[in-house]
Amino acid sequence: MPINKKYFGTDGIRGAVGKAPITPDFMLKLGWSAGRVFASKGNGRNKILIGKDTRISGYMFEAALEAGVTAAGVDIILTGPMPTPAIAYLTRTLRAQAGIVISASHNSFADNGIKFFSSNGTKLPDEVELAIEKQLKKNVSTVPSELIGKASRVTDAAGRYIEFCKSTVGSSLKFNGLKIVVDCAHGSTYHIAPAVFEELGAKVKAIGVSPDGLNINKNSGSTSPGLLAQTVKSEQADLGIAFDGDGDRVVMVDHLGNIVDGDEILYVIARDRQRQNIEFGGVVGTAMSNLGLELALEDLNIPFMRARVGDRYVMQKLLEEGWKLGGESSGHIICLDITTTGDGIVSSLQALASVVNCNQPLADLKNKMSKLPQSMVNVRVTDDSVDVVSNKNVRSAVLDIESKLGKNGRVLLRLSGTEPVLRVMVEGEDLEIVECLAQELSELVAMEVGNPV
Repeated sequence: MPINKKYFGTDGIRGAVGKAPITPDFMLKLGWSAGRVFASKGNGRNKILIGKDTRISGYMFEAALEAGVTAAGVDIILTGPMPTPAIAYLTRTLRAQAGIVISASHNSFADNGIKFFSSNGTKLPDEVELAIEKQLKKNVSTVPSELIGKASRVTDAAGRYIEFCKSTVGSSLKFNGLKIVVDCAHGSTYHIAPAVFEELGAKVKAIGVSPDGLNINKNSGSTSPGLLAQTVKSEQADLGIAFDGDGDRVVMVDHLGNIVDGDEILYVIARDRQRQNIEFGGVVGTAMSNLGLELALEDLNIPFMRARVGDRYVMQKLLEEGWKLGGESSGHIICLDITTTGDGIVSSLQALASVVNCNQPLADLKNKMSKLPQSMVNVRVTDDSVDVVSNKNVRSAVLDIESKLGKNGRVLLRLSGTEPVLRVMVEGEDLEIVECLAQELSELVAMEVGNPV
């Protein structure tokens, strides 16, 4: 049975700054509500860790959250700009009751949001998010003055996290001789990622490391890797690494300037784990993961399963299966044998370690997996109660296409979670055929739901 939450989505609360719920007054009440929930779960003084990315509104929301949490009688620890996965790690190691990240991930500076982590460094379970939403319905009240929470700052947060990241590849591994371009998207990895790779021996050319509060993710980072590809080629670097604004996603570029997406990074890591006889069970992708990933893993006898789109669902499936490796084509990679959440720096280090361990360029490693051409057409759906996927004519067309494509092809119909469209995706070996079939199917779907393509 689906759980209906008013504010929390699959990855926290997010929206345009100044529009409900991304407003200072809401953030104050959210801080108070979270403080009340977590104050009831511990003994003695409780504390909540608060970090943020580099967007300008983060300062405003940090102050509002601080007021709300302390009014509830809970101490806070401020880290300043830090990657989202760093907050997950520090929440755990500093023994905080929860961690809060002020970030809108890969969105532009005009958006912001809130992500929560449990004391174990994992996303909050549904029951805790529902408990916070229940508190939001109440009026804010302040504990007696002697019980008001205190605020402190972790002055060595960056250093702690840098050392953790380095530890994930072992003390004997060195990146000496490698030239790397690192694009931090003017986001929260700007003072972390370059240091990690430099301290491991690589020669680093850093770009996207001049945040001004307004340029986060602007024409840079994992969502816009064009500049990274150009820089890798002009610098004659061995490879490039691009993070998103809050550092939980990564996309790479090989020495030829070709983009290496999350599916390919996942394959490189899985293949190297298998080569080293490191047990990880299998790999979890999503409905959008390229079929080429599934087929390449099948050739290696590595089990593969698909989850719903969203890192929350990938994590859920990993925990159900007891597996350790999963991710999305967007670059959100989860290495559960190393850390508790998707971490762009940690994931890129695992891929880079594969390059060193195999003594092969990234291009050669990722080319061992052949991505299949995909074509996706969006069909506008005004009535989301219409079950297009089960429509008799649509289903018949899907079965016909699947029979034409055979084993090395598939069809996916998926309602978007963010806009009123149905995504019609066809995947197969021949791009021209795939594009033609996707167009034909999208036209049929549009006719059945009464909306032109």
